Amino acid sequence: MWFEDFFARIAGLFGRVEPRLTARAYLRALLGPVERKNGWQIAAYLGDRTPDRVQVFLRRMAWSADGLRDRVREFAVEYLGDPLAVLVLDETAVLKKGRMSVGVAPQYAGITGQVENCQVAVFAAYVTAKSRALVDRELYLGKTWAGDVARCRQAGVPTTRGKDVVTKPELGRRMVERAWRARTPFAWVAADSLYGQDRRLRAALERRRKGYVLAVPCDETTFTDVGEMRVDTLAARTPLVFERRSCGKGAKGERYYDWAVTEVTWPSEAGPARKGWRHLLLVRRSIADPTKLAYFAVHASAGTTMAALVRVAGLRWAIEDLFETAKTDCGLDQYEVRTWDAWHRHATLAMAALAFLQVTATRAAHLPAPRESAEPAAETTPAITPPPTHRHS
Repeated sequence: MWFEDFFARIAGLFGRVEPRLTARAYLRALLGPVERKNGWQIAAYLGDRTPDRVQVFLRRMAWSADGLRDRVREFAVEYLGDPLAVLVLDETAVLKKGRMSVGVAPQYAGITGQVENCQVAVFAAYVTAKSRALVDRELYLGKTWAGDVARCRQAGVPTTRGKDVVTKPELGRRMVERAWRARTPFAWVAADSLYGQDRRLRAALERRRKGYVLAVPCDETTFTDVGEMRVDTLAARTPLVFERRSCGKGAKGERYYDWAVTEVTWPSEAGPARKGWRHLLLVRRSIADPTKLAYFAVHASAGTTMAALVRVAGLRWAIEDLFETAKTDCGLDQYEVRTWDAWHRHATLAMAALAFLQVTATRAAHLPAPRESAEPAAETTPAITPPPTHRHS
């Protein structure tokens, strides 16, 4: 059975029989028809009268959420691995009513577009032409938590994490480093402007000769022949040649924009672009409102086409679809935990369930079509289709 093969890959992480059986059942609950995948309903699915076993599994049993994270990444790479893959960084929020859950605070929540009482976590997605999966995660601790020794101790925050604020871009950089150390095959990193304006991230990728297509704000600066200049000013003064291209399918079909590119020099700790590589400014213009522009810092090998850059820019939205699927189908945001370890354990188990679903869909896409007659079927290459998207226009 495919699920049993999948679980066999991670079973050894749970040591003794009891946590191993609970982990297997927990994953089945996340993948099963449980209306809301919190402690009580998962316990009911497991046949328990109380959530005690589930709570002990998440809080106190001896197993490593980081070890599971690494196995999930290995599983995704085995089935989806592609040297042209894109590593996408982004964060998502979970709204909360109280203040005791680790990391909860009034902070910006992208799901509502305003400040909410919520937890925010940074994730990395592995995105290829075949499919995509979440492969890393870490809870963000803002200034109301970092430095509050008593509060962090009560929530089980490691001393090294609770001392100072670690920014979201820094969490993203750590995820890129982990992927790099694990020899994860990828060619690009994509992210929104929160991460795109992180020059340390850009420099790290340049040193390793990795490409990036990172959104940047309009006031981001670059060097030109006449000195340092804002990207919106540069775009206004440069005779850009726009091409109309789709950056991928959304809920309403292909997402078309007008795109232009010009060579620049991005300020970087890594220095000038390496031989065979270029710094570029990619500009996206709305068709409906030509005054609406978006800007992307690009590091690409010489000869990279406009079509390739637009493809990478469009794949950034894949992580939003993963968030929606993880929340609706795998219970990513349906937990009732308060401590650091419990949060990372539940989130990583939800990532594992999501990876199982994504890889299963990809494997199904490779199955040969049934024969309609006894005549030998012609040899063809099965179509590779990504899982359906949930939103974006």
